[in-house]
Amino acid sequence: MGKLTDLKVRNAKPGIHGDGAGLYLRVKPTGAKSWVLRVQNQAVNEGRRVDVGLGGYPADLTLSEARDKALHLRKLARQGKNAFEERDREKVVIPTFKVAMKDAHTELSKGWTGKHAAAFLSSLTDHAIPKLGNKRVDQIGPSDIIAALSPIWTDKPSIARKVRVRIGQVLDFAKSKGWRAEATPAPREITNGLARQPKAGNFKAMAYRDVPAFMAGELDKEPSAGRLALLFTILTAARSGEVRSARWEHIDIEARAWNRPADLMKGKVRHTVTLNDAALAILESAKQWFGETGLIFPGSRKDQPLSDMTLSKALRAAGRDETVHGFRSTFRDWAAEQMSTVPAMVAEMALAHSVGTKTEQAYLRSDLRDMRLALMQNWGRFVSPSGATDNVVIMTRAG
Repeated sequence: MGKLTDLKVRNAKPGIHGDGAGLYLRVKPTGAKSWVLRVQNQAVNEGRRVDVGLGGYPADLTLSEARDKALHLRKLARQGKNAFEERDREKVVIPTFKVAMKDAHTELSKGWTGKHAAAFLSSLTDHAIPKLGNKRVDQIGPSDIIAALSPIWTDKPSIARKVRVRIGQVLDFAKSKGWRAEATPAPREITNGLARQPKAGNFKAMAYRDVPAFMAGELDKEPSAGRLALLFTILTAARSGEVRSARWEHIDIEARAWNRPADLMKGKVRHTVTLNDAALAILESAKQWFGETGLIFPGSRKDQPLSDMTLSKALRAAGRDETVHGFRSTFRDWAAEQMSTVPAMVAEMALAHSVGTKTEQAYLRSDLRDMRLALMQNWGRFVSPSGATDNVVIMTRAG
């Protein structure tokens, strides 16, 4: 039982008044009162006793609150923790996950590409904020993360895994800021509370024999940025993201080249795509519809790229259930079966894949540009209606 009472504290004269167990009330000549804990602090001063200010009376702490705080800090000091740091930790304003996410994005994105930074923010906003947004980061545990991931864990497994990692990045960032004492839950703690995800499979691809009819059907429809982008993706065997981010300054019509900078590439290595006649025809159509500056296939706003679902939507509208990425496999199957005299290395390089061993790569100085152009020309002739690339140039603006 402490020696002080509420009445004694209110009427205390200047000086130091002990309550017991190291808790003191200091009263200045001015009448200002504050609480001090005298504790043996193992973490500093070689274990000697130190005075730790707890706060003023009555604005910060009542007698009862001062006793509770003193008891808490004494326990931590006996555990070898720094009483000053533990006291100051309690003064830190702990942000919500939403606030911490934005702060983490601001700092961590300095070392990321623009694409990765945007994906980090958008995926967490869509899939983590609804459940975690208003929770303080120091109060988020495995069950909270499981609740956030559960709606997408089996339906969108790839996105769910990325979101799990990104939630972890936010919590790791929060711990580094002193907002969180607990370690970030380990992946196994999360997955143990979720259903088994379906095994990852290959991207569903259209049989190459079906592509000419599909192309003909799309060319007969009203043109749009999404449809033109899809056709260009097929004709170049490129990735959807590379096409959606393609800009006119990347194109050299005379050289029949699409020079993709490193930050556009999955492997972060610049790559040149050789453009067949059909792909050039699509570019000509895009120029007439959308101009020849900035993004080649712009979104609803000219300075914004198409969403990753726009090309898929064009496929679905045609009654197809394949994936856009699957056309890369379609191209590879066609090259293997119909162009067997062309070295496999040429098709792999057309797909911007690394080829050969490290030793072979060291000696291979050529990018096989001419061979790749010949291969892509044959691909363009094969997939274009009736094998005639001239028919591609029907998507032009009237007047």
